[in-house]
Amino acid sequence: MEIYRQSSYAVEERVQDLLSRMTLQEKVGQLNQRMYGWDAYAFEDGELVLSEAFKKEVATGGGMGALYGLFRSDPWSGVDYSNGINAAGSAAAANKIQRYMLEHTRLGIPVLLSEECPHGHQALDGTLLPVNLAAGSTWNPLLMEEAYSKVALELRSRGAHLGLLSALDILHDPRWGRSEECYSEDSYLAAALTAAAVQGMQGTGEGDLASPDRIAVVLKHLCAQGAALGGRNAGPAAIGERELREIHLPAARAGAAAGAAGFMAAYNEIDGIPCHASERLLTDVLREEWSFGGVVMADGQAVDRLLALTGSHEAAAALALKSGVDLSLWDKSFSTLAEAVRLGLVGEAYLDRAVRRVLALKFRLGLFDNPFTDEARAASVVGSPEIRGLSLQIARESAVLLKNEQGLLPLRPGLSRIAVIGPNADRLYNQLGDYTSVQPEGSGITVLQGIRQHAPAGTEVVHAMGCGIRSSSEAGLAEAALLAAGADVAVLVLGGSSARQFGGVFEDNGAAVVSEGSPSEMDCGEGVDLADLRLGGLQQRLAEEVAATGTPVVAVIIQGRPHALEEIEPLAGALLCAWYPGPEGGQALAEILFGAVNPSGKLPVSLPRSSGQLPVYYNQKDPGRPRVYVDMPSAPLYPFGYGLSYTSFEYSGLTLSQPSIAASALQAGEEITVSVKVRNAGGTAGMETVQLYIRARESGITRRILELKGFRKITLAPGEETIVIFKLGFEELAIWNKNLKFSAEPCRVTVMAGGSSSETLLSELAVTR
Repeated sequence: MEIYRQSSYAVEERVQDLLSRMTLQEKVGQLNQRMYGWDAYAFEDGELVLSEAFKKEVATGGGMGALYGLFRSDPWSGVDYSNGINAAGSAAAANKIQRYMLEHTRLGIPVLLSEECPHGHQALDGTLLPVNLAAGSTWNPLLMEEAYSKVALELRSRGAHLGLLSALDILHDPRWGRSEECYSEDSYLAAALTAAAVQGMQGTGEGDLASPDRIAVVLKHLCAQGAALGGRNAGPAAIGERELREIHLPAARAGAAAGAAGFMAAYNEIDGIPCHASERLLTDVLREEWSFGGVVMADGQAVDRLLALTGSHEAAAALALKSGVDLSLWDKSFSTLAEAVRLGLVGEAYLDRAVRRVLALKFRLGLFDNPFTDEARAASVVGSPEIRGLSLQIARESAVLLKNEQGLLPLRPGLSRIAVIGPNADRLYNQLGDYTSVQPEGSGITVLQGIRQHAPAGTEVVHAMGCGIRSSSEAGLAEAALLAAGADVAVLVLGGSSARQFGGVFEDNGAAVVSEGSPSEMDCGEGVDLADLRLGGLQQRLAEEVAATGTPVVAVIIQGRPHALEEIEPLAGALLCAWYPGPEGGQALAEILFGAVNPSGKLPVSLPRSSGQLPVYYNQKDPGRPRVYVDMPSAPLYPFGYGLSYTSFEYSGLTLSQPSIAASALQAGEEITVSVKVRNAGGTAGMETVQLYIRARESGITRRILELKGFRKITLAPGEETIVIFKLGFEELAIWNKNLKFSAEPCRVTVMAGGSSSETLLSELAVTR
């Protein structure tokens, strides 16, 4: 038996043996992921059959590196319950794909099945989680690690191997339509959640990828898409090396350190170099600095975009391959790699390098030893009570209470009528986000449904939509105002939507096309960028007319990006922010409104007053002088890390283990211990996220106004107090110095701890020579 077929040999030996047997055509085949998975099959008389297009693609490459989106369901793919693969049929479909590979290719190399899972699996029956901004608002990596482990279980039980996970984009411009895919505007928080996602999905052991409970993670996007010029999708990132190192690479580095199996290169350019053509990024930093040994996947059709640099598909493929891209996604260019080798545009050694990486991943996943999936398992795993419960808990912990005048929330007992009004009150898809699969009829809980379920007996709940997200129709305004006038309280559910529609217009890579005047209600999602961050359509007018009735208003903002709420905020006595909270979001928000759950979310991004205020992220560089506008405050409407509770927390006793530490001691591994006392001073149990920041100066370079360096989420009973401990060591206090070397430098540091970036206790630390 050939060495590559024998599990007793090391992965490296098996890879080398297999590679030595491969033709140029077969090597190129392993680097291609050209097909949309939904084109690989059809149903005939209720039975799934493999398409001729799939068979032709396998024959062309003598196999296939990966097949994207076999289970994907959404308006772009056109897949729904009438023509797609549900959970019960997934493993059989995956096995049919693998069986064809084994029986109809010379070497019998299994194919990787890659699936989108930015907030749960984008497939029929796949469990959805709240979007990444909601995950960021929990400030709870342990909760997210547990949830991601269940996502991995769902994917693997269906026969998938690669999970494409948004994690690396740092939100610096909320005009960007993909804001919802970011964890935060802060790299420290994003890095913690990225590591949690990788550990949850892949496990932490060397052989965990072969487990039927785990899946290989491909983190996207590498990197700096969240800093796109003008907030336009895939636009250039106008940043330098220091900004790259300080802000946009830490999450990727954390993912690599956690063992991520892969990275997806980003569409954007950095300083004139597209990320897919950046050997500096994909090889020097990723491979040599971080010792990353996994695969780099291209984003959809991104290698073909390099034709603007090269002029031919062969040259584009050669450039990407030499730079460090290993696996294509829907592009033509990588299919021409054999010709690129023959033309001398790239050496076969580069081809072999990429093939080794792809094959090594297949071996690590155990595909050569066990390519098939238990066909009975998915039905009991997908949509389990455990993962639905985790989705609900994330929704609970991610809702951020921004305002609560005179204790309007929780809603008092004895209300006779509640008016639930607004375009997001009873539209399930508007609370799910982009990259969302078609949902089963009757699934999920909207805010209106949640309120009806949780309202006390005898309370009447009435509803009017009032207006749309972007629509200019005034038809529903009068009804909404009339219902509000006759109610004890009006719950006004506003915000945005990333809900795609069947029959919509999409680019070839799946991005939505929503132009001015389009009837689509989408105002967020991939391809849907905004210039104006105010709520769309007639939502402001709806809020004004409801508030004019004199009925107390609770505004619930369901959104996928930080909207500018300065005009809405004065109209509401209470303001609750819910980043697309997922299918269980209506229940979670109702529980908070009625006091069954105490809100604990903290903002992972700053909320701007206006688009003209941008950038407004909290950790900008300190200019050494006041940052002021003449026409509005420079401060955000609500700062990073902010979030209220139904109880109050008191901070005291911030202490450092020593007032100074030598830079050489930090370099040697010594640390400063920071402690702060936190007390629940209210009458309700609650969770609080204790945040640690520094402000450093006199270090040889300009520093940021604030830098998050630690956080911990705690639960305290009424009157209970605890001491929270943090450590400040080399990783927290070192900087990229003026020579762009990461080192500890002498400086003065103000250490701050509190419940947000704007309310902290202070202590001073000196880092000496």
